[in-house]
Amino acid sequence: MDLQDAFAAGGEFGIFEGRSFALIHPIVMGGLFVYTLYAGYLGWQWRRVRTIQNEINELKKEVKPVAVTPEGTPVENPKPSPVEAKIQQLTEERKELIKGSFRDRHFNAGSILLGFGVSEAIFGGITVLWAVAAALVPAMQKGNETARSLHIALNAINFR
Repeated sequence: MDLQDAFAAGGEFGIFEGRSFALIHPIVMGGLFVYTLYAGYLGWQWRRVRTIQNEINELKKEVKPVAVTPEGTPVENPKPSPVEAKIQQLTEERKELIKGSFRDRHFNAGSILLGFGVSEAIFGGITVLWAVAAALVPAMQKGNETARSLHIALNAINFR
């Protein structure tokens, strides 16, 4: 068997039959893999934006009230407690996370990933998992934690 026998159509399609063209699929799949990691990172950050307020609220329950005079001024100049310092730190972190627009960026990244993924892997298993994960988004937006967990699980399976 010589090299000419390896060409599908006798070499008349040039680069479309050669080794260079064969690299397109692995390059696209590698790109989708990296972009999936990026979309996951954005989703993780958006989740942090949503959950950090719960942490702040729990810490606020632990803050002890400061004694005040009848005029409403503190009896002594209180130093911030470690709990109050943590609340302040989490509040600043949340403000920075909100500036990142992670919700919109995650949604856009997922939409782009779905579009390219369907184009690349039509009728493939990946496509089905992406479609189901995307279909869960409306329920997630309404606060359904089961849908959110399933969305994460499906994307983790896809990531394998």
